[in-house]
Amino acid sequence: MTKLRGKLYPLAPWAAGVLIGLMGTPAGAVDLKNADGSWTFSIAGNVNVHYIYSKCEDSNPSIGPGGGLACVGTASGSSVSNVGNGLLPAAFTFGVATTQGGYDLSAHLGLFPGIATNNGGSPNLQGNPAPTNTALGTTGLDVRQVYMTFGNKDMGTFLFGRNFGLFGFDAIINDMTLPGVGGAGSASGPSPANTTLGSIGLGYIYVDTLAQMDYTTPDFSGVNFTLGIFDPINALAGGAGTPAGKKAPGFHGKVAWTAPISDTMKFYGSATFITQKQNFDTGATTSYSYNGTGFDVFARIDVADFEAFAYYYHGSGLGTTGLFIRSADALGNTRDSDGFLVQATYKVGQVKFGVNYGESKLDLANAADDPTLVSKNRKVTGGVYDSLTKNLTLLAEVTEVKSDAHNGNTNKSTNFNVGAFLSF
Repeated sequence: MTKLRGKLYPLAPWAAGVLIGLMGTPAGAVDLKNADGSWTFSIAGNVNVHYIYSKCEDSNPSIGPGGGLACVGTASGSSVSNVGNGLLPAAFTFGVATTQGGYDLSAHLGLFPGIATNNGGSPNLQGNPAPTNTALGTTGLDVRQVYMTFGNKDMGTFLFGRNFGLFGFDAIINDMTLPGVGGAGSASGPSPANTTLGSIGLGYIYVDTLAQMDYTTPDFSGVNFTLGIFDPINALAGGAGTPAGKKAPGFHGKVAWTAPISDTMKFYGSATFITQKQNFDTGATTSYSYNGTGFDVFARIDVADFEAFAYYYHGSGLGTTGLFIRSADALGNTRDSDGFLVQATYKVGQVKFGVNYGESKLDLANAADDPTLVSKNRKVTGGVYDSLTKNLTLLAEVTEVKSDAHNGNTNKSTNFNVGAFLSF
């Protein structure tokens, strides 16, 4: 199973452990075979829990609804404590794989339960319209992945189903806060969701899970290409009228290059694109549409125990934080966005020390656009990650987030977290 996913999302070898965490299939997963050995059944996952303390801005400067990612205090105070998942929810994943007629076949189902009390709606969209973190509640369950793959090393591999997209994938998969918390997000409020922000909206747009049909080429001396279509998704927090059916799917693609330089030095680079058209009906006979497009580039270098990467993205009509969120104004005029994330880590024995810094910017559509629209979200995180055993990591992070609006309003917050990440 892991081998097939490696073909579809070609990564440098050092990224395998992080990929495993995001996909919910860490090293040490249980593999079972049927009587004749023709099928392999795998079970894997993780559980992570963190105490998250947030110190929010005392005042409440006006930044467009939901756009600023720094938390803001209320009349009752500016300090918030929560216990919950971090950037990743817990994961329990199941897979089957076999080889028939020279083709490698697999199917995968990923279940992602959280530990936050969430008894309604999306487990990642808490507190709307009212807080749901109350007694007699339960936790939510994500079904983020259900897909099949087929192919071989000579013809390449096809992936059909719901899985992580291509745009922004390498940024989140290499984010050191993946097993941790990073930006606290909803964990700084009364109704925490099952995931925090990490660096989402603070250096990259969330990759998201998409219904898709992709083809990845065989490996050409360390280079792979992936092209595919995905189910077009509707824009949020921008645009008037009713989302209409899309006339064409979304398209995305990726090129990735892995280059071992020496026994102690490795390089990995990638570039992706994404494009999709949005359609809205504003009346019985009136409508408008706009194109959302974006690209990103990623480069990572490993030198012995030192690792560093740089990531940049740019979009037009693509939005910020999530795909097509605040991507246009109420008339369909598109907003440009861009951002970057840089990171460096160094490992001493079983302990890794790291720091990353990211920014995500969103431009006004034109001079008539909302001046309280968020202009920039940025953050810096410092973290310590102790691999106590092969499968258990203890960690602590400190993150400072700052948000700006186009009219000059600003607010900032700081959050601290300590917790554990267990993979199996």
